This record gives sequence, structure tokens and C-alpha cells, in this order.
Amino acid sequence: MGRYVVRRLLQMIPVFAGATLLIFLMVNVMGDPVAGLCGERACDPATAAQLKKDFGLDKPLWQQYLTYMGNVFTGDFGTAFNGQPVTELMSTAFPVTIRLTIVAVLFEIVIGIMLGVVTGLRRGRPVDTAVLLLTLVVISLPTFVTGLLLQLLLGVAWAWVRPSVSPDAAFGELIVPGLVLASVSLAYVTRLTRTSIAENKRSDYVRTAIAKGLPRRRVITRHLLRNSLIPVVTFIGTDIGALMGGAIVTERIFNIHGVGYQLYQGILRQNTQTVVGFVTVLVLVFLVANLLVDLLYAVLDPRIRYA
Repeated sequence: MGRYVVRRLLQMIPVFAGATLLIFLMVNVMGDPVAGLCGERACDPATAAQLKKDFGLDKPLWQQYLTYMGNVFTGDFGTAFNGQPVTELMSTAFPVTIRLTIVAVLFEIVIGIMLGVVTGLRRGRPVDTAVLLLTLVVISLPTFVTGLLLQLLLGVAWAWVRPSVSPDAAFGELIVPGLVLASVSLAYVTRLTRTSIAENKRSDYVRTAIAKGLPRRRVITRHLLRNSLIPVVTFIGTDIGALMGGAIVTERIFNIHGVGYQLYQGILRQNTQTVVGFVTVLVLVFLVANLLVDLLYAVLDPRIRYA
């Protein structure tokens, strides 16, 4: 196990370097950052030259990337165009988005897996058909439609929750935004769990466990569910990074100042340092989540061994 972890960590280095290089190139060619600093009125040549010099934009692109990566390994993600260090923006944005992601993942795990088990064990019955239709509707609706609809009903019409989240963004305020963020993924988790349960229910080891006279609950939890969760864990693990990076729409609807909000502001203002810094951290989240998912395989299935 230890050798496998070391090997995976070494493999993550070129992946991280390649991903950050692509992000750096794409962000730096999407527009002129100096034009974004000057607003609607164009900067005069002297001011533009001074701004490029101050932010290191006058150097070749490869040199900018090497300088940026060197600073990243020292914990310096650069300075936003408003003069605020990107790390300060991260210190306020990431805790909020992490709380929102935790709420969303809990919805996926609790509701998604529970509905998937119920429909998988009752495949072809009315409850299965109803859940499949419901998940299809959820998948078909864009996130901004679901978010605005729940905000209108729960926050404005019925006044059950606040229409927008306060700056503190406590867990209690993030329940509805978390449900909106997790809605599509929750539907996929339900369908994936249902399919996996229905397939493994016909396996030899399940029939053997039933023939031995084991209680139904133990057969489901210790044998059927444990083996059926491997594809579900894979999906949820890779979805964590997607939830954190894809929360732009949800955070805009509920006025949450998290990672999505900062990315939106950075793209809108062509603030390359902010965008590249936040996405770099999200790449690390993806890589770590994938490593943890691979390690969980051995926990779920004892037959899996890592050399």
C-alpha cells in the first residue's frame, strides 16, 4: 500500500504540471488583463506599459509560468489586480465552498444511495418507475432553473428560508443551496446505485449468502451494498472537485461569496492571477480526491490489493 501511494504521488507531479500549464495558457490568451484594469476607457500606452511591468505581464509567457509555479511552491499565488493577495481571497472563499460542498456530498450519499438501494431492490415496481422519472426530470432541468425555483418558493413565497445566504454562510443556511448544487449529481448517484444493486443482486455470492440463511439486512449491507458502492464512490470522489469548481451558478443565485463567486469575478474582470490561483487549487483537490477514491477500493472490496 505504501509503495502504491508513493507511486501515485509521483505520478501526480507531471499531471499537476501539465494541467496548470494548460490553465495558465488558456487564461492568459482569453483577453488583455490590462484592458480589464482600465475599464471601458483604454489605457494610454505609458500606463499600460507600467501596469504590465508591475504585474510581470511584460515577460514572455513561459517565463511568467515558471515564475508563477516557483511562487506556488512557496505558497504565493500572486496578487489580484486590486492589490489583494490571492491567498487572502482563498482564505475567505474556500471555507465557504467547502461547507457548501460537504452539504451537497451528504445529500448525494444519504438520499442518492438510499433511493438507489430502494429502487435497485424493487426494480420494475411502481416506486422504481417513479424515482426514475423524478431523476430524469432533475437531470433535464438546468441548475439555474432549479435554484431560482427553490429560491422563489422556499425563500420568497413560503418564507421557510432566507432567499440569500449571509456572509457567515453557516451550515444551516447552505441546506437549500447544497441541495441545488447536488441535484444533478444526486440523480446520477441514484441511477448508478440502482443499476449496480440490480446487477449484483443476481450474483452468486448474494445467492450463497441467502442460501446460508443470513438475515436480509446483513446480506444487503455487508455483501450487496459493499460491492455495489465501488462505481458510486468513484463518481462521488471525482464529483467533489466538480462541485467546488462548478458552484458558480449556485453561488450567484444565493449570493454566496465562495470559490465560484471569486472565479466569476476574476473572469469578468480578466484577473488572470485570481483565476489561475483558484483553479490551481482545484486541480490539487481533483488529484487528492482521485487518490483517496483508489484507496477506498481496497476498503470496499478486500479482494483488491495494491502492490
